[in-house]
Amino acid sequence: MNPRAVTERSLRVLITVKTYPIPSSKYDELVCTAGVSERGDFIRLYPINFRDLPFDRQFRKYQWIEVDAVKHTGRDQRKESYRPTRDSIQTLGEPIGTDRGTWRSRSMMVLKNKSKSMESLWDAQESDNTSLGILKPREIVDLVYSPSESEWRPSQTQALRQARIWEDRSVSLNPPRKVPFDFHYIFNCDDERCNGHKMSLHDWELGALYWRLVDQGFEKEEAAEGVREKFYDELCGQDKDTHFYVGTVLNYSNWIVLGLFYPKLSNSAPNDRQLSIWD
Repeated sequence: MNPRAVTERSLRVLITVKTYPIPSSKYDELVCTAGVSERGDFIRLYPINFRDLPFDRQFRKYQWIEVDAVKHTGRDQRKESYRPTRDSIQTLGEPIGTDRGTWRSRSMMVLKNKSKSMESLWDAQESDNTSLGILKPREIVDLVYSPSESEWRPSQTQALRQARIWEDRSVSLNPPRKVPFDFHYIFNCDDERCNGHKMSLHDWELGALYWRLVDQGFEKEEAAEGVREKFYDELCGQDKDTHFYVGTVLNYSNWIVLGLFYPKLSNSAPNDRQLSIWD
């Protein structure tokens, strides 16, 4: 079906997820951008070539935006996927911050449709093509990393450069630097069916942190360990009530970790974890 024939909708979305950009022969640069509606429903927006957006349209995490979009059709049958009209993106005010009390404001939106476990998300995927969610692991065992390819595939970079030469794009012809490590969370769910999970992490902030450390003079292995210290020791620390944003990869049924939600636990209200944990 031609996307133009599908009814366009105006969506109001609180952005919660931006994954690290990947060169794409079809979409130039592919960034998984997702968030929640005012009802707490998850919404995926792609393609968005974020680095090509004008400055006043470059939204941040936990910032509300308005955008015109149509439901994805064809090979993407995931219920949350929408194709945005790039020029319609409008940012709405400042991002919701992390000062005292603002984690509560975030939580009231992103936890409206919280899932119990990956197992429950698999059930929802089977029944209605659910492909996004947020859950609290019962135990986050570790964040492990291993070497991967140090460069993008030639087919990815060549297609991107050719498209940008042809279209006279303002952004550099080169794609973002590839992180030469894969990172995986190992965790367990609060579900009797859970046998443990090992899921890859694709948060934009992971890549940004890695290259910031390299640019500061750290060796690559040291930078990878610095990422682990941030995303495991700190963001998954005992003083945090850490949740995972998760989603599926198009054309595959496997799930990945898209980002983290990590409010600080309040010492004053340890038993009311739904409403009173936010510092």
